[in-house]
Amino acid sequence: MTDFTDRRKGEEAKYAMDEETAFKVAARRNRLLGEWAAGLMGLTEEETDAYKKAVMQADFEEAGDEDVIRKLLGDLTAAECDVSEADIRAKLEEMTVQARRQLMEQS
Repeated sequence: MTDFTDRRKGEEAKYAMDEETAFKVAARRNRLLGEWAAGLMGLTEEETDAYKKAVMQADFEEAGDEDVIRKLLGDLTAAECDVSEADIRAKLEEMTVQARRQLMEQS
């Protein structure tokens, strides 16, 4: 019985660690996306910092990435940047890989 309990505790710990890692990757990815979008919009350094935080906050509106995509698309369209939803989705995937790589390098 102890083996089963130990195994269950190990699986719970792994799940918690996986969730924490996923959260850190998403947060870093959103910061990177905010920085990319701010560059396209020509924001100042201070505006870029605020915009990165706004993109990170947008991710808490609903589960998944649609809230972040919607924010970026709306803001980039309003700033008259020539970026499509497909461009944003591709950049999101690219930044996810970059964020994961950065976190692995820190470990």
